[in-house]
Amino acid sequence: LEDDLARRDLTINALAEDDHGNLVDPFGGARDIQARVLRHVSSAFAEDPVRILRVARFLARFAADGFTIAEETKTLMREMVAAGEVDHLVPERVWAETRKALGESTPSAFLRTLRECGALEILFPEIDALYGVPQRTEYHPEVDTGIHNEMVIDMAARLAPGDDLIGFCAMTHDLGKALTPAHELPKHIMHEERGVAPVRVLAERLRVPNEHAEMAVLCCRLHLLAHRAFELRAETLFGLIEKLDAMRKPQRLAQFITVCEADQRGRLGMTESTYPQAGLLRAAHAAAVDIKATAFVAAGMQGPAIAEAQRKARIRAVAAIKDAFP
Repeated sequence: LEDDLARRDLTINALAEDDHGNLVDPFGGARDIQARVLRHVSSAFAEDPVRILRVARFLARFAADGFTIAEETKTLMREMVAAGEVDHLVPERVWAETRKALGESTPSAFLRTLRECGALEILFPEIDALYGVPQRTEYHPEVDTGIHNEMVIDMAARLAPGDDLIGFCAMTHDLGKALTPAHELPKHIMHEERGVAPVRVLAERLRVPNEHAEMAVLCCRLHLLAHRAFELRAETLFGLIEKLDAMRKPQRLAQFITVCEADQRGRLGMTESTYPQAGLLRAAHAAAVDIKATAFVAAGMQGPAIAEAQRKARIRAVAAIKDAFP
């Protein structure tokens, strides 16, 4: 039994109970639970670099309970990264741990842990590049884009607990800000378009599910439109719904709204704010859905004329909702 426990990664997992109900704890796991410390069991930890991701993921789960990583474990993780242990991790294993971390309560702890040991730059260079990039203080009191990204993924975890698709979209929505030319800072003109390429590169490298990749691109490209929903013309507002393919896939609108709300509230001093744009987007979508093609068929229209008439009617319906929206 003790040989088996010695092969565990963390002391808090190297615990057992014998047939008589006695605790078997050869590595002080119970003590570390009391002290809220994540500590590696032995030097065998260094034999599997996935354990770096696992420690980061465990902190994402337990950071809210006051857990920290033991200094000697942090040192070992940095040594493993410096030795090139994470350079050739299999993408599927990286994604498996990342996916779990994004479903935890404090996914920012996952990114911070990887960054502190040097693994973020290797495994997620697109995300690592966000740190130190300034934003306009009137919109982002937290200033640093990397910190904003951490706040957004934590808010996403709060709004959609356990939803790693929402988490992935939140984590990648602002990748374009790392590509803003220095002379444009702290503004980020067209960052939503600049971000599409790195989102695709990251998604392909990690081999994330197609649904995650497609939705992440949409959130990256379109999130500013959601924030400006009340300023948009009815045609543009309906065009946003069309670009999301939300007429056929209504769940996409719900996912998109959640990511956008996380972006809006994932800022210093904004965590308890409201997101009224969500109500407008939902109402506009509902109004558009109510316009069926059957009425135009009954009027004798055929072919492309039906689609065109239906689209115009839907835009009018969206306009009416927008005008009446409080």
